[in-house]
Parts: sequence; structure tokens; C-alpha cells
Amino acid sequence: MKLPIEPKSVGDWNGQHIAPGEARDIKLAISESYSGMTVRIPIHVRRSHHPGPTVFVTAALHGDEINGTGAIRQLIQDQTLELTRGAIVLVPVLNLLAFDRHSRYLPDRRDLNRSFPGSLGGSLASRMARTIFDEIVARGDYGIDFHTAAARRTNYPNVRGDLEIPEVRRIAEAFGCDFIVNGKGPAGAFRREACAAGRPSIILEGGEVCKVESTIVETAVRGVRNVLIELDMLDAEPERPDYQVVIETTKWVRAERGGFLQFHVQPGEMVEQDQPLATNTNLLGHEQSLLTAPFDAVVIGMTTLPAVSPGESVCHLGKLPEGTRAKRIHRHREQDDLEGRLVGDLATNVMIFEHMGVDEDNEEADSND
Repeated sequence: MKLPIEPKSVGDWNGQHIAPGEARDIKLAISESYSGMTVRIPIHVRRSHHPGPTVFVTAALHGDEINGTGAIRQLIQDQTLELTRGAIVLVPVLNLLAFDRHSRYLPDRRDLNRSFPGSLGGSLASRMARTIFDEIVARGDYGIDFHTAAARRTNYPNVRGDLEIPEVRRIAEAFGCDFIVNGKGPAGAFRREACAAGRPSIILEGGEVCKVESTIVETAVRGVRNVLIELDMLDAEPERPDYQVVIETTKWVRAERGGFLQFHVQPGEMVEQDQPLATNTNLLGHEQSLLTAPFDAVVIGMTTLPAVSPGESVCHLGKLPEGTRAKRIHRHREQDDLEGRLVGDLATNVMIFEHMGVDEDNEEADSND
């Protein structure tokens, strides 16, 4: 069921008119600070001379997830991004209150990305969410939202969307990531509620917090351009990977014991069932336990902090569909193509060790630590 939302013109923003063929920076009042000053988020609107769909592209909904901010700034500065029809709304920072604090959360510790569609009489997060819905989502036809992994984790770039919605599947596949994770998203999430309001939306998960990583930005920019090409808004040839896999099931592999990890895999790597993922050692390097893959999978995310306690997340695996061969996908990757460079760049966030087997000399002693 679609949520009630009043459509608005992309050309009119609270008294500011943006004519067809014009590009303009505007500021949208989103809230107030503790000092009572109005908080305004900067937005860039670019319209074609010809009518067509409007795509909103947003980042930093979690204020410390700024890879998307870097990508949107690059799109804004790209003077060759000449739309053949429609309009694009570029928002480098949605959650300015959290961004200014280098934080995932709002000052009241609420998660803005669990507060949509919001209400004008609710909490700070709920009021901001309602304004974003009424002023940005209401002007759009499609949405792309950029995210990263949480603190002390990294994600190999993957698109996420509710593929049961045909137009979501269309833009998810067009974006051009090699892995697409199918799912609605959590209750109150921006893209889930935008879809419920009839605005098909996807997210890109890629990289780490508090960083602007060059290959993640390249992936994001390429993806936005690919979507615009798919929607006949940009006259160019799309750039696509050699393969594309839809992930239906994901699983976090968690530490069984406290200790210090030696990683055997890197983000974006394909692994086979029972393949070693990480060895948990004590501080002297003696093995305590070995974490292995429960099924054939791609490593879509992992911790970058080797020190763990029992139950902490280590590797986020996306289960490969039946018949998908990890080794075949490996052969498609070239070191100098974007997918190959992504694996290499993200691997610099963790130290990879070759798995050497059980340390039999210390096995009994370690079990009594």
C-alpha cells in the first residue's frame, strides 16, 4: 500500500523557481540547532529542457557515512552531466546535525534511517524525516541513497533493494554492481518507505565510515550515470560488470571466543563452503578457534578491527545462488578493472594471512586459557 504523499514540482522550492535547462544550488530548512538557528541542508537541482523523471540522490543519512558525499560532490562538479530529459536532485548530506558531529546518530541518539516517513509532531528524527519526505521524496520518481558499513567495518560495494518491485529491480540491475542484495530494508528505513510511497529506491552499501575512498566514489558515480542512462536521461553507453549475482540470503559469521583475529579473506572475495575465514588467536598468536564459511558465498562485509569478544561480527557473507561458481567469477575479474581494484583497495583495511592449519603444539594449552 502506498503511503500518502503530495507530489511537488522539482522546479519550485519554497519560492525559488528552477526553470527547465537550469541548474541551481538551494538550501532546505530541515530543523533548528540548540541555539535556535535554522539548520539548512544544501541541495543541487539540475533540470533538462525536456520533461522526464526526477531522480533524487542522497548521502550521509547516517552522518559519518560520507563516501556518498564525495560521490555526489563529484557529480555536482561534473559539467558534462547534461541531462537529455527529466531532473536530478543531488543531496550530499541529508543528516547535517549528525554530519557536524561526525556521528551516525542525531543529537538525541535516534537513528534518522529508522524514522521514515516521520511526522511533523513527533521527535526530532521524526520531524526531520517528514520534511525530507515532503520536500525531496515528493519531488522524485526514483531514489538512490548512499551508505557505508558501520564503524570499524567495511563493505564491498553492493546494491540493495526490494526486487519484487519491477522498477526497483530495473534500476538496481542498471546501477551496475556485481552483487545485488534483495530485501525490503528495515522498518522505517528511507528506501523502504520511499518505495511504499511509490518512489522506487535503492541503496549502495560501500566502504567505511569517515572516509572518502576513491574506488567507492568511482563505483557510486558510475552507478548513478548508469541509472540515468537506463531512464533515457543521459545520452551515453552504460558501464557494466562482466557478471551480476542476486543475493537472497546473508549471514554474519561471529566470533566464538575472545581474541585477536588473523584474516584469511578480504572484502569482495568469493569463498567456498568450509573455507577458512579467520583464525582466532590469543595475544601470543596461538590458535583458539577457526571460523569457516557455512556455504559458498561472497564476502560483502567484514570487521576491520581484529580484536573481538565472543559473539562479535567478523564476516558478512552473501550466499551464492545454486549453480554459481566462485572460481568462475574470480576468473572474470581483471586487476585493472573497477571490481578488481575495489578488492585490492579494500584489502588494505585488513591484514590477510595464509591459513597454516591448527597449531597442534599449543592446542591443549590454549584450550585452558
